[in-house]
Amino acid sequence: MTKALDNRFRGKGLPELQPMPGADAGAVAALLAQCPKHMQMPLVDCPELAAKAGVARLTIKDERGRMGLGSFKALGAAYVIARQAAAAGGDLQKALNGRTYVTASAGNHGMSVAAGARVFGALAVVYLSGAVPEDFARRLQAMGAQVVRAGADYEASMQAAVEAAEVNDWTLLSDGSWPGYVELPFRVMEGYRQIATEIVDQMSGQPGDVPSHVLLQAGVGGLAAAVAAELRLAWGDTPEMIVVEPEAAPALIESIRAGRVVVTDGPASSMGRLDCKTPSMLALADLARDADRFITVSEAEAAAGTAAVAAHGLASTPSGAAGIAALLAGIEGIGADAHVLCILSEGPEDA
Repeated sequence: MTKALDNRFRGKGLPELQPMPGADAGAVAALLAQCPKHMQMPLVDCPELAAKAGVARLTIKDERGRMGLGSFKALGAAYVIARQAAAAGGDLQKALNGRTYVTASAGNHGMSVAAGARVFGALAVVYLSGAVPEDFARRLQAMGAQVVRAGADYEASMQAAVEAAEVNDWTLLSDGSWPGYVELPFRVMEGYRQIATEIVDQMSGQPGDVPSHVLLQAGVGGLAAAVAAELRLAWGDTPEMIVVEPEAAPALIESIRAGRVVVTDGPASSMGRLDCKTPSMLALADLARDADRFITVSEAEAAAGTAAVAAHGLASTPSGAAGIAALLAGIEGIGADAHVLCILSEGPEDA
């Protein structure tokens, strides 16, 4: 690994940035039960990849089919919008008529906003940086979203979305958080907890099923924080939680090193969904408490890992396979007797 850092805040959290209480995975499951497209995503054992990585067992949570959107992000923004529609009452298909949700996206978060808005009668505006492929813009437009190009990177597109929300009185629905903007990102992360509750349910009752290590890829950190927090509730201190970031965007590892939110810089990464130079404040607070280690993965390691999972019938992207790529590249302390859990967070670009 290019960088590795033990978390000195483990179990305590950052002194001036503590996790928000009140997340309720049960509420997520109750709402999802009303959705005809909802089903558990599979948990699969991959002995060939385990052997390649030199570990006893590799279990992968496959999020590529989540609610027809192709990624775990379907559980985030769309869940928040569904929650607001249910609170509004009446005809759910018209519950949010007249409301516009705006966001910036480096990938599938925008699809989740667009899908949720379309189902419940709202409009979606998604800001994309120049680094996001045009094919993705077309997918968003096909989902009914208005696409606006702004800036050279994710951070610039997010600033444009924030300004548009203020000027137009739109609802900003970001998966990142910062001082003064926490409520909706908190609910986005609450939605992601469904992944962990499914994992616990799928592993329950089988001897040796609780993994020794969990690898969680991170951009702003929402997925990693939500899954780590929920797995800690179920499994306590048993698994070692390791957060994986691109070498080009080590926002969480540098924030943990400094003990505060740090904005990083670097070149564009092929792990575009994870190429976020600023961490979510809420995610950092959770991960400071729950993660044991932070590591980075290089562009070459990500490419090799993506090719390896595809060769074993698990086609994804460098972002979706980043945790598996890190494992295949070798992580100090994960030995031959390890049982490792990874999340395959999205399908391939051309899916």
